[in-house]
Amino acid sequence: MQLLRIAIDWTAFTPWHALAGGALIGLAAGMFALLNGRIAGISGIMGGLLRPARGDIGWRMAFLLGLVAAPLAFAGWGVLAPLQIDIGFAGVGAAGLLVGLGTRYGSGCTSGHGVCGVSRLSPRSIIATLAFMAAGFATVFVMRHLWR
Repeated sequence: MQLLRIAIDWTAFTPWHALAGGALIGLAAGMFALLNGRIAGISGIMGGLLRPARGDIGWRMAFLLGLVAAPLAFAGWGVLAPLQIDIGFAGVGAAGLLVGLGTRYGSGCTSGHGVCGVSRLSPRSIIATLAFMAAGFATVFVMRHLWR
């Protein structure tokens, strides 16, 4: 079974890059809301392509293609972190399905609730984000300390 591996190179971590990235995400989400009147929630934008409304496909595709194109463009003049995930493709698929299921039950994803909802002080989004974080902490604890 082939494993992918994700690791963080803590020696290369710089808080300034993280701060700049967070500021850019916040600026983009704010501009998206101001200019389009919509929340920049990735699962909602992607889900809208499954049953698109008239005139909805173009901006949704542009948004999602930008998510893919941005790191590729950055790779042209910067260095991307190496991709390493300690799980097989079946595990990645199962994780993706669970995240997709969670976004349906939670009425949004981490970008919609965590970035846009928390910044608007939405109680529902704050609770959802706390639930995402708790589930993530519990999953890492179980997988790293109890499962092996």
